[in-house]
Amino acid sequence: MPLKRKKKKKKAIKYKSISFKLSSTQKKSLENYCKARKTTPTKLMKKLLKPFLQNYSEKVPEEYHVSERQLEMFSDNE
Repeated sequence: MPLKRKKKKKKAIKYKSISFKLSSTQKKSLENYCKARKTTPTKLMKKLLKPFLQNYSEKVPEEYHVSERQLEMFSDNE
């Protein structure tokens, strides 16, 4: 009679909450778009953010870093 092995318990995924504010017009626009596409705002945002949520968990490539000279353009010290 073969021994039965227990299945390994999956590691629990820890979720973090992110929030931001929308104007009432923006919220209405988002809801109307989601209603037309038969989706939810959360699913829509996750789909749009998917490339950023998956590709850069370890390291961001150098080409996406902003140089110091670019930041000087927007400084208020002038």
